[in-house]
Amino acid sequence: MRQKRPALVIAFDSTAQAIAAEKLFQENNLPGRMIPIPAQISAGCGLAWKAEPDQKQVLLDALSKAGLSYAACTVVEMFG
Repeated sequence: MRQKRPALVIAFDSTAQAIAAEKLFQENNLPGRMIPIPAQISAGCGLAWKAEPDQKQVLLDALSKAGLSYAACTVVEMFG
């Protein structure tokens, strides 16, 4: 049976921000992937970046350095 695990979720205010963040993360070989925003989070455009919770600082540092903003950053319990 599948179990929920903690996942870092970074939500974005706009699709343009989400796409820019995805490009930034992929070009820099940073961990994670784009997902539909989980129901537990009400902020954002419907897209979020999902990664392991221990990757929070490296991802937020990359966003900050690139001048990209985000709507919310939280850890939620998710499947897979």
